[in-house]
Amino acid sequence: MQFFYTVRPGDTLYQIARRWELPVESVIAASNLTPPYTIFVRQQLSIPPGVNAYRVQPGDSINRISQIYGVPSTVIIEANRLQPPYVIQAGQLLNIPPGVPYYVVQSGDTLFQIARRYNVTTGGQSNYELIRQVNRLPSSTIFPGMKLVIPYAPPGDRGLIAYTSDRGGHDDIWLYHPQNGMNVQLTNELGDSFSKPIWSPDSRKIAFVGKKRILYVIFITTGSIARIDQLEEGAELGLGWSPDSQQLAYTKQEHMVLYNVLSHEEQSIRQPGASDVGWFPNGTELLFQAPDASSISQLFRIRTDGTGKQPITKNTDGPLHNARLSPDGTFALYTTPGASISIIHTVELSTGNVFEVKGGPLAKNYFPEWSPNSSQIAYSATAFDDRGSFSQIRTVGRQGENDRIGAISNCFATPVTWSPNGRKIAYLSGCKEQEFASEIWVLDLHHPVPIRLIEGVRIMSLQWSPLPILDLSRKTYTNPVYKVRFQYPSHWQKVNIEGHGKKLSCQGELFQTFS
Repeated sequence: MQFFYTVRPGDTLYQIARRWELPVESVIAASNLTPPYTIFVRQQLSIPPGVNAYRVQPGDSINRISQIYGVPSTVIIEANRLQPPYVIQAGQLLNIPPGVPYYVVQSGDTLFQIARRYNVTTGGQSNYELIRQVNRLPSSTIFPGMKLVIPYAPPGDRGLIAYTSDRGGHDDIWLYHPQNGMNVQLTNELGDSFSKPIWSPDSRKIAFVGKKRILYVIFITTGSIARIDQLEEGAELGLGWSPDSQQLAYTKQEHMVLYNVLSHEEQSIRQPGASDVGWFPNGTELLFQAPDASSISQLFRIRTDGTGKQPITKNTDGPLHNARLSPDGTFALYTTPGASISIIHTVELSTGNVFEVKGGPLAKNYFPEWSPNSSQIAYSATAFDDRGSFSQIRTVGRQGENDRIGAISNCFATPVTWSPNGRKIAYLSGCKEQEFASEIWVLDLHHPVPIRLIEGVRIMSLQWSPLPILDLSRKTYTNPVYKVRFQYPSHWQKVNIEGHGKKLSCQGELFQTFS
């Protein structure tokens, strides 16, 4: 549900955004304000999730904090489960929601208008019926003064988001369908908390490392799962698909292994200490991290036959992590030196020029990922340690230019992933005390209002498919197990499906059920 702030005398958009450390662009987008972005007293603004923690100062009271933030005292009391006489202590952390969890209907409002104004849209169309269903209204008729919960709607994007979750009782790989909010379970007790789904470029396969460090490949069009190898600890950090989606590169026992998942042929290149193996777009070269002759971490390139090894970086100190080649093969990125301080660098391969990303305020920048067109990097930057664990979802150009904050997550750090068209970024939130996330959010960079996709289950990682591949049907069923026909109609799969509520509406063609 969305939270609504009622504008007070003297408020400005900038002041309201600063209270929750939000980009003012997000506040504008959340309520679809138009230039010159004038706001008026008693106007209701939808406020995206931000830094909602406040550390109590000497002399503070609930009433004083209520005045600072402009939200009712009852909201703060309820959010923190305070008991009479509502005494608070200096140094105490309080949760300050950005308003009330409902919208008060105004004269002239319609459900259609409310849905458009507050981004309850799917595929760009007003999803006002969702507001009616969530509020259990018998019809679309509404009256001034009614209090309506305003939900988030499936955005209607193409492609699928694969993620690791225990929503079925065990850590497994799931798919989220942005078209309709459907969740599909792909594995059954094969995953682990560190499992990260890695899509093949053609979006027909997902590789992941599961229990006992076993490397698996899921063939999406058939539903079959192949066991490839058993890896050493840390090897899952370096999985990379070839451009033709036929080979996986990974490290094992001081070798880089190239495994063809179709022919099951394998070749290896001896390279002690190698990690983060990735493919150049030509399919004949690899990028990887390894120590040089002086035992200093560097990035290298090498041909897939093991010849032509060349250094890319001229690092002089500290390990290089998270090596990623840009999709067009012209830049590489890495982070250094480690967990407590993590700075993102990019290197232009044609010149060797290295660029540093300014990053977040604490120099803790994690999970950098290239945009599909290689022009930007999305990443998570830890911030606000004194007020709890929060991170900024940021984007930056490949030479460190135009570094911007797009959204706020309440996780210490979160993986990020790009939509197939490079317009949106999905990320995790809903963390408590640096534990696993419980929510997936998506942010449209052209209309930067965060939309929650999933909530209430433990989620460890996620990745958006490079291409759209799956449509499920419009028919409604109550049995959670179905045969599903994909866009490749000759293939069938038995999958577990979860939706919101007992019944499930899908898109595509869904046929006979079985137990």
